[in-house]
Amino acid sequence: MLLLKKLRKKTLTFLSIAFFVLTFVFYPALLHPNSTLKIIASEINIAQKSEQFTQLNIAQASATAKSSQSTQQEEKVIDFFQMAMGALAGLVLFIFGVTRLSEGLEDLGTERMKSFLSKCTTNRLAGILTGAVATTFLESSSVTIIMVIAMVSAGVLTFVQSLGVVLGSNIGTAVGAQIISLNIELYVPLLMFAGLLMLFLGKTKRQKTLGIILLGFGLMFYGLEAIDEAMKPFRDYQPFISLMKRLGDNPVLGALVGAIFTIIIQSSSATVAIVITLASSGLIALPAGIAIMLGAEVGTCADTLLATIGRGSAALRTGVFHLLFNLISAALGIVFAPQLVQLAQAISGDGGVGRQVANAQMLFNILGVVLVIGFLPAVARILTRLIPDKQADLERRQRQEEKHKQKETVGI
Repeated sequence: MLLLKKLRKKTLTFLSIAFFVLTFVFYPALLHPNSTLKIIASEINIAQKSEQFTQLNIAQASATAKSSQSTQQEEKVIDFFQMAMGALAGLVLFIFGVTRLSEGLEDLGTERMKSFLSKCTTNRLAGILTGAVATTFLESSSVTIIMVIAMVSAGVLTFVQSLGVVLGSNIGTAVGAQIISLNIELYVPLLMFAGLLMLFLGKTKRQKTLGIILLGFGLMFYGLEAIDEAMKPFRDYQPFISLMKRLGDNPVLGALVGAIFTIIIQSSSATVAIVITLASSGLIALPAGIAIMLGAEVGTCADTLLATIGRGSAALRTGVFHLLFNLISAALGIVFAPQLVQLAQAISGDGGVGRQVANAQMLFNILGVVLVIGFLPAVARILTRLIPDKQADLERRQRQEEKHKQKETVGI
């Protein structure tokens, strides 16, 4: 009996303590049931959101890791040796085609071109037009200017007459770039087939030369296509993309790259053609393409300056004028590169980046000629004072006049 009473007392004490605890804990809920439920629900939502956020972070981290792994895998997939060999093969094929084209055109019309140059340079405008036509025909401004330097040295052209031809040769180079920017790859096999037939079945030297010209033209385009195909892995290669962006953001660096590359391959037309091809494929942006093009305008002066060695003061003045004109115009182009980009985009309409680069070169060269054409007499006087005729030049001129008189006497 006593044991039963003690058990009841302990049970009541336990129940009292439990009731007190439960009342203290749930008392706010008894007074404000809605607010308490909201707090509990909000705590549950916070817990759920925290769990979702944790899962999202885990998913994002996993995706980032997978992306970095895939990027590393893509970078590992790029075979730089194979790509370099493909680009080099395309470059060799392209230069070989350009050389065959240029040599064929020279063989076909060098003497006629010299006669054309000597007769059609009576004034500045005629000289500019003559230089543009000659460079378009010969597919090389260097060939045109070297020919002019030789004619000035021989006394066939005067130094003043040569200035207009030099200006026009830059426009002729831009015309060649316009041809490159056209999508005529589909017709190239037909041209090459026709050239092959003329080369092997032609009966005259003229027909065979035309065949070489057509084959060279086709090889030039196939070389560009090979370079483009070899460079395709660079489209998604971040270091290359960053480099092209840097060249566009820093036109001086881009121009330096263009000048060095042009000096190496000795052809500004080839440099611009490669830039146009890569730009058309999305590998080079317009600002970088324009910067490299400006550098190519300067780099092409190297071989023409070499051609003046031993040619006399008048020929040297022509080479120096070519260098100064291209150097100053390229410097102005670098300063106003953003405006040149905008103008190229405005006049190109729906054309791609390759077309925009070609139009930028044409616009740049035309504006340069327009700005300097009125100052040609003053430029000629300044260069004549800086590079005066020497005694050897006077003696050479006398010998040339004597030879000319002898030819006239024999003709009579």
